[in-house]
Amino acid sequence: MDFQNMLQNGNEKLRIVQELVPGKQITLAHIVASPDPILYRKLGLDPSVDYAKSAIGVLTVSPAETAIIVADIAIKASGVELGFVDRFSGTVIVTGTVSQVEASMGAMCDYCRDRLGYTVCPVTKT
Repeated sequence: MDFQNMLQNGNEKLRIVQELVPGKQITLAHIVASPDPILYRKLGLDPSVDYAKSAIGVLTVSPAETAIIVADIAIKASGVELGFVDRFSGTVIVTGTVSQVEASMGAMCDYCRDRLGYTVCPVTKT
């Protein structure tokens, strides 16, 4: 019985198996400009920053191990502080001035797209 008939008859149980097949991609690249101080505390980031000129950059990449590479690129690109790196989930969080975070996000995305052949989402900002 094909899928369409199963849906119409309703007497067959439909089992769907979902798998995560990570591609080479950056799925999230976002900058939070002038974040509220509570966000720093909740994320476990340095609470002694000057909030008026600060920003947080969040990036998610797969394969997750790429987080190690892009974290290094971010630091070298603009002098941001590394807030968090997870080689298992592919999450990287950086902090610094808005211009530092913008430069590091650009460098991470450019490297992944141009050198590693990744699919890269646009960098968003709030």
